Amino acid sequence: MLPDLIFALFATGILVGAGLIIAARNPMLGMLGMLVTFINAAGLFILFGAEFLGLLLIMVYLGAIAVMFLFVLMTIDLEFFKLREKPKAYLPLGLLTVAVLAGEFILAANYGLFSTNVTMLPTGEQPQNIIQIGNVLFTTYVLPFQLSGLVLLTAMVGAIVLTHRPRSDVKRQSITKQVLRTKEEGLTMTKPKLGHGTGTNVAKHWKPKSVAK
Repeated sequence: MLPDLIFALFATGILVGAGLIIAARNPMLGMLGMLVTFINAAGLFILFGAEFLGLLLIMVYLGAIAVMFLFVLMTIDLEFFKLREKPKAYLPLGLLTVAVLAGEFILAANYGLFSTNVTMLPTGEQPQNIIQIGNVLFTTYVLPFQLSGLVLLTAMVGAIVLTHRPRSDVKRQSITKQVLRTKEEGLTMTKPKLGHGTGTNVAKHWKPKSVAK
């Protein structure tokens, strides 16, 4: 009874969050609905025994992607009144997306993918799902897993290279030169003449005031 009640609470939270994402005209409220959806989906994963996926959903989507979306929404200058214009223009695309997803769920149900007849190992022999995922990733799919890591590394390096632009109008600081600088390089003894500066001849621009006799 208690697991069914918890499942109903998490499922209701997901539906409420998804409805808020669709119905909210303010992007910040839609972002709040996405957070609610992610939290409840993570709770469902943990309830089903897939605690690794639940924690991954919280760490990746809530800890990184959601924060990035919030940062973007708070820094860019959005014209919210333009977002409210012509909402019916996106209605056909939304209905088409809903129809495609509904068809996929119906096909999956017909093929028995939602069946509850799951073969379980005897008590005490059921390995943890984290161990199962690790065994699959580092045995059967070790090559695609490493290749995906290289693709992400290449994308990160490419983003850094594309955004890095050397600027000539910025004074650079060299810590090595500052540490290795000698006293002779850092201190210059000068003896300027009266009315002259150390670098610029200020005598041409300086006019003495008349002195009353």
